[in-house]
Amino acid sequence: MNKFLFSGLLMLSTSFVFADGHSSAEKEVLKTLATYFEARNAGDWDTVVAHESKSGTYGTNSDGSFHKPVVMQTAEDWATSGQGGSLNVHYPEAIQLSDDVVYVRFYYEGMTEVEGNSKPYRTRVTMNWVKEGSKWVAKSQHYSSASYGGVHVSLAADFED
Repeated sequence: MNKFLFSGLLMLSTSFVFADGHSSAEKEVLKTLATYFEARNAGDWDTVVAHESKSGTYGTNSDGSFHKPVVMQTAEDWATSGQGGSLNVHYPEAIQLSDDVVYVRFYYEGMTEVEGNSKPYRTRVTMNWVKEGSKWVAKSQHYSSASYGGVHVSLAADFED
């Protein structure tokens, strides 16, 4: 009887080790996601670019405009984009779709500053992170407005090809 009791307690106690349900890839992408957005807040554009796919990224803004073509943004592009403010990632979730693709979704909110204009910003974000070599990088980003309606402050560059 003691064997069964001991076995049952052992099984119950070890089941909590696996309770978070995240694969190692999902955990790694969530850490990388945090680093990526911390770098965006800090204006550390070299780190931002290092976390984006070398073959370019696909984006869709929260202003309802058309999907953007693939872009290979440089640190200089980010620096001259006029974007700033203090925005935070909330409730990130990661789902591994394959060995080299992790889907992430979260809420992104705070105060955005574009060309000197500050506004409250709240959006839902979905991203696909892909494995390039040994590291995870952002391949696509889709921002959809949440709560405030159209929240992206449009720039002239939004309408350029």
